[in-house]
Amino acid sequence: MRSRNVSAELSKLLNALGLLAIGTVLTMAFIDQVWFGELPCPLCILQRAGLIAAGCGIALNVVFGPKPSHYGIAIIGGIASAAISMRQILLHIVPGTGFYGPPVWGMHLYTWAFLFAVAIVLGSGIMLLGDRQFSQVQSASGRLKGLPLIAILLFFILTFANIFSTIALCGTGLCPDNPENYELFQIND
Repeated sequence: MRSRNVSAELSKLLNALGLLAIGTVLTMAFIDQVWFGELPCPLCILQRAGLIAAGCGIALNVVFGPKPSHYGIAIIGGIASAAISMRQILLHIVPGTGFYGPPVWGMHLYTWAFLFAVAIVLGSGIMLLGDRQFSQVQSASGRLKGLPLIAILLFFILTFANIFSTIALCGTGLCPDNPENYELFQIND
């Protein structure tokens, strides 16, 4: 009987698509932050950090080939992001407690972040079931081309943009609960 497991090449493509999806979510968060002026709260920043951690595991799969440990990093990042998102959902679930940011397609961004983080965990878990991808030797010396290269570049640009944005938002101290401006660029009289 022929194996229908995921090959290393298909795994690389699926991981590149997953990394592109994470990059898209981070891009949408940046558009909301920069274009619409919705500065992220500390929980929002932590959700992004969890997505970046998950993306690091997926990026390792794209660059060095699929390994269970890489999927483990993605799952841990996804669980962290889901837990932080759930915390924020529970803070705002009680009627009259308000919410953070406007809804997008009927749900707030932290609810979407929760659903996306769960999808990362489930997707990584499903990918772990494809044993054949791990038995094929991958060469790390090959150059990335096409979609995998675009996914890696987008992910790392957004990661560094998030680091810069967080430093600008929080300055040298704790991040404000409800940020109204970038602390690093404030001039105190």
